[in-house]
Amino acid sequence: MTESIALHIDPLLLERVRRMAAAKGWNEQQALGHLIEHGLFACEAELAARFSESDADALQAAIAALEEIEDDPGFANIGRAGNG
Repeated sequence: MTESIALHIDPLLLERVRRMAAAKGWNEQQALGHLIEHGLFACEAELAARFSESDADALQAAIAALEEIEDDPGFANIGRAGNG
């Protein structure tokens, strides 16, 4: 990573990177690389966890269908001892 990249980082953010580097015994380049890599993993995981539009529509339709089922007090007693 070149020094010019560090010059374009917000000073408060750069100070946080420097504190992380000092705490871990890394130089700034190692700290930036590590933090970018882990930040990307977190962002990629967030994107992967989202439903596609068709999946979200199917889930919403299933929830709506379940909400229309009438209450059945007997169903809640399944598997409970002493109710019979």
